[in-house]
Amino acid sequence: MTDVTGVPVVPADVLHTLFHSEQGGHEQVVLCQDRATGLKAVIAIHSTALGPALGGTRFYPYATEAEAIADALNLSRGMSYKNAMAGLDHGGGKAVIIGDPEKIKTDELLLAYGRMVASLGGRYVTACDVGTYVADMDVVARENRWTTGRSPENGGAGDSSVLTAFGVFQGMRASAQTLWGDPTLRGRKVGVAGVGKVGHYLVEHLLEDGADVVITDVREESVRRITDKHPQVTVVADTDALIRVEGLDVYAPCALGGALNDETVPVLTAKIVCGAANNQLAHPGVEKDLSDRGILYAPDYVVNAGGVIQVADELHGFDFDRCKAKATKIFDTTLAIFARANADGIPPAAAADRIAEQRMAEARRG
Repeated sequence: MTDVTGVPVVPADVLHTLFHSEQGGHEQVVLCQDRATGLKAVIAIHSTALGPALGGTRFYPYATEAEAIADALNLSRGMSYKNAMAGLDHGGGKAVIIGDPEKIKTDELLLAYGRMVASLGGRYVTACDVGTYVADMDVVARENRWTTGRSPENGGAGDSSVLTAFGVFQGMRASAQTLWGDPTLRGRKVGVAGVGKVGHYLVEHLLEDGADVVITDVREESVRRITDKHPQVTVVADTDALIRVEGLDVYAPCALGGALNDETVPVLTAKIVCGAANNQLAHPGVEKDLSDRGILYAPDYVVNAGGVIQVADELHGFDFDRCKAKATKIFDTTLAIFARANADGIPPAAAADRIAEQRMAEARRG
């Protein structure tokens, strides 16, 4: 949405979210524009209570600027909780660049974006997300020293998808331990929706553990990458088919958010939901719907924290073994959330929120 001069206008419903709703409370939201390169971006800083806000840059063809702002608000808030639960000394932030990266992404645009991030003086540290890659962060870093997720050749840690998938697998093991008394997926049927940057690594962990894997992805090449190497993997047409697979034990949403909603939860056959996607719950109340159906939900921002653990470590001199050891603890953190949920009589998502909010509140009190 723009005014007559073409400048983005923030709709009233977005302002209400920012200043009045429980989903708001952000410290700072910056609208960025560079007409020479076509850059339109939103940088949202939810909290710096635990330290500089840390979160990736999403490059996506949003239908409207309002949709982009809303996504930045939701994602940055989620990063505050993710970083708190991961035990990191970072608050939550997120940036979105509006547009189709296949059509408008250029080095010049990324450099302009880097200058925008640098203007915040370190309050926000950026990294990769949907639509951005290690090579993009190398470009951004030329204008902004608060950039992580760079290539090893440029002093970075490289692709964070490896540890993101590893952390999700640890969360899945903890879910299996809680529900079935054994931290393994051996003999279990696991459906993975989205086998791209993170999902294909997760499939490898599951197959190595002895799981029966079913996959779907909108990109045929992503599916082929799996089936060419592992012909035993089953492929279904789409997510609607995947969530209805008979005998499904675990559902792993690993694409975009909102996978758990009023339409999908009632027909979901899985007993556990544990995946890499951010913001899997389409709206408040979905976590209770899952709980009412007896479906164990591993909070997304807890189990997918392996990537942010990696990029945060990059700021201190990257050590993969140190990062993997921290990501391994996602197993224990997930178990603790399930125990807290059981003790308090609340869904796991609510239990995770309480623990994260307590850590942030304690930091604010000093």
